[in-house]
Amino acid sequence: MSVTASLDAASVTAEPGGRTDVPLQILNSGSTVEEYRFEVIGACAAWATVEPPALSLYPGATGTVSLRLSLPRDPSVPAGETPFGVRVTPTSDPGAAVVPEGTVSVAPFTEVTSELVPRGSSGAYRGRHQLAVDNRGNAPVTVRLTGTTGTERATVELATAELLIPSGRADFAKLSVRPAGRIWRGTPVTHTFQAFVTPVVAEGREAPEPLTLDGSYEQQAILPRWLPRALILAAAVLIALVGLWYALLRPAVKSAAREAITPEVVASAVAKSPSASGGSGNGVDGTGDPDGGGAGNEGGAAGPSPSPSTGSGTGTGGGGAGAGAANAPGTPTSARVEVKDAVGGAPSTGSAYKVPGGSVFALTDIVVQNPQGDAGTLTVLSGDAPILRLALENFRDSDYHFVTPILVASGEEVTMTVDCRQVGRPVKAPTPASCSQSLLVGGTLRPTIEAAD
Repeated sequence: MSVTASLDAASVTAEPGGRTDVPLQILNSGSTVEEYRFEVIGACAAWATVEPPALSLYPGATGTVSLRLSLPRDPSVPAGETPFGVRVTPTSDPGAAVVPEGTVSVAPFTEVTSELVPRGSSGAYRGRHQLAVDNRGNAPVTVRLTGTTGTERATVELATAELLIPSGRADFAKLSVRPAGRIWRGTPVTHTFQAFVTPVVAEGREAPEPLTLDGSYEQQAILPRWLPRALILAAAVLIALVGLWYALLRPAVKSAAREAITPEVVASAVAKSPSASGGSGNGVDGTGDPDGGGAGNEGGAAGPSPSPSTGSGTGTGGGGAGAGAANAPGTPTSARVEVKDAVGGAPSTGSAYKVPGGSVFALTDIVVQNPQGDAGTLTVLSGDAPILRLALENFRDSDYHFVTPILVASGEEVTMTVDCRQVGRPVKAPTPASCSQSLLVGGTLRPTIEAAD
C-alpha cells in the first residue's frame, strides 16, 4: 500500500448555516511520486468538499488537506449524528484507495413561521380562521397556541393548545372568534384579535420570540340589510304573477272551458230543460191562467151564444189559441252550421235550421263559437230579423239562453252571416286561410194550431 490517511478528529460538531473544517493527513508510503484524489462519501457528500481536491507527494512525504463541511440551514440536514468517509485514491493504483471514516454531529436549530388564514372573516355567529404553522428547522418542534381579543366583546377559541410538527412539515389549527352577543339588525361590528405561536425548546437552548398574528372578525347582523328589499321585490313579483293570471291565464282557462261545450252537450241540456218538457207551459192543457188560454177556449166554445160575453169570449179565445200554439208540447230539436268567410268580399251566410211546414220552432238556446280567434262581425237571423249581432274579436265561445223562447215561423230559417276582417291564428298551429265560425241552435219544434186541430 502506497498511501496512509487519517483524520485529525474522527468526530466533529457542525452548525447548520456555518462551516467546519476537519484536517486530513496523507502519507506517501510508496517509492515513487504519487498524486492522490479525494472523494467524500456518505450522507454528507452533498454539503462536504475536500480542499484541495488533489495532492501530489514525494515518497515518504506527508501532506494535509481540509475536509470542509458547509451545512445548509434548512430541514434537508436533520439534527443528529451523520457518518461520512473520505476516499483517498492514488492515481497510479486506484485499487489501493483508503477510506478514513468519521461522524459529524449536526446541531439542531429552530425556525418556525406561521400564517393566519384568512386574516379577516365575517359572519353573524362567529369568525372562522386557521393557524398554519410551518417548521423550517431540522428537528421536530412543539408550539403552543394562544389568542386574545383585548376586549370582552368577543373571545378567541382554539381547537388545540399545542402542535407537534416534524421537521420540514406544516400543520394547521382551527381558530374561531365568538362574539359575546348577537346583532339582529344594524351596522356590523369589527372585533380585532391576536394569535400567538410560541415554540417550545429544550432547557439550555435560547427560546425564540413568539410569533404574533393579527386578525379581525366582522360581526354581521342576523337579519341582513337586503331582506327588506327582497321582501318588496317578492311582493312585486307576486303582484305581477296575479296580474298575469287575470290578464292571460284566466281568459285561456275560460276559453278552454267554453270549448268543452259541444253540440251534444247543448242538445242534452235542451232536452232536459223545463221548456222542452212542456209540463208547465200555459195553455197546454187548458188549466193555466184562467184569463189566458183556458178562458179563451171556453169563450170559443160559447161563441155562437148571443149573450154580451160572446164577443169577449171569442177575442180571448183567439189570444188563448196563439199562446197555446207557442206553448204547445213539442219535440226537442237542435241544429248546427259552420260558416267560412275569406277576408274581403261579400259576407258568407249559412242556414242552421229551416222550420218545416205546419210547425213553429221555439228557439231557447244559441251557442256561437270562434275557435280561431278571428276578427269581424257575426249575425244570427230569424228569417230577415237579426237575433244577435256580435264582434268576433270579443269572444271565442259564447252561449245564450232565453227564458221566453224566440218563435221562428213555419218555413223560416235560422241563419248565420259572417263578415271576416282578419283571420285568427290558433295556438301552436299555422294560420288558416279563412275565418271559421259555427252556430248551434236548440229549442222545441211545436205544431201550429191549425196542424194541431
